[in-house]
Amino acid sequence: MVQEGRSDQFDAFYREQAPGMVRLAFLLTGGSGAAEELVQEAFFQVHRRWESIEHPAAYLRTAVVHGAASHRRRRDLELAKGYERRSEAIDGLAEPSDDLRAALARLPDRQRAAVVLRYYEDLPDAEIASLLGCRVPAVKSLLHRALQQLREVVER
Repeated sequence: MVQEGRSDQFDAFYREQAPGMVRLAFLLTGGSGAAEELVQEAFFQVHRRWESIEHPAAYLRTAVVHGAASHRRRRDLELAKGYERRSEAIDGLAEPSDDLRAALARLPDRQRAAVVLRYYEDLPDAEIASLLGCRVPAVKSLLHRALQQLREVVER
């Protein structure tokens, strides 16, 4: 009976968090298939530790951000070896212009993650720093450099 209540709690958590986490992962990876896979893996990690996690939403977001960074490193390696990359769309997410999408894709991982976490997830610098494993001044620097690059695209 107790196990059933825990399962219901996790199911409700999944239904509440999944759409936003998929959109976050999409913004970080640029692909809906990869986003959905990353989110499923992150939920699996949360489910395994459901009883011991104090803040499951924060744990989930961290798992998605770290999974997206790993995905991006693998994708960059594949691109370096000559594999082609596809751009995908996802339901409920406004399509950025091709120029903006290209500019976001060219940002280094940490800059892209900082921009997405700030302007999509609306997180404060301290939480972004925690997710990226850096200090608050580094977040400010990442955002400043990323926005400079993005401004150049917009001003063209």
